[in-house]
Amino acid sequence: MKFVSEKAIIGNNVEIGNFTIIEDDVVIGDNVIIEHHCVIKSNVIIGRNTIIKNFVELRENTEIGQDCIIDSRVSTSGNCKIGNNVTLRYDTIIARGVEIGDNTYVCPRVMTNNLNTSKLQIGGAKIGADCFIGTNAVIQHGISIGNNVTIGSLAFVNKDCEDNSVYIGIPAYKK
Repeated sequence: MKFVSEKAIIGNNVEIGNFTIIEDDVVIGDNVIIEHHCVIKSNVIIGRNTIIKNFVELRENTEIGQDCIIDSRVSTSGNCKIGNNVTLRYDTIIARGVEIGDNTYVCPRVMTNNLNTSKLQIGGAKIGADCFIGTNAVIQHGISIGNNVTIGSLAFVNKDCEDNSVYIGIPAYKK
């Protein structure tokens, strides 16, 4: 059993698993696989050749490029943009307004944030192309991570990160 809105645009050779909900105005490219128990909210775009694993929730206005892998239990808060050839591993949370560049790999349980400590929406982080974000890293609101940056596991990133650099620690510092 699944629900696919009549207002969704579904490409060729798309597989949709059981207990999946696809709402209005969703656009899904060719050769996409969406596994079981997923929720795809309104105005989501999923590029061709992308794989969406089980129990994924993509909220309104999430845009996912082509050739991506979205692992099980990944959630987006909406209004975010994920580039081409991006991997989001298990249980990652992508906050509202986050942008992720092409060819970036995000390890399991990474958390992004778009609120400051006064609960005001600052906007999500901008993560460049060709980055590697380690397991359980936390990326604060409104920061920019350059291209070709590695963020170590368990790092707490609360400042901008320069291109071609490695950041580790709590708070994260340039190695």
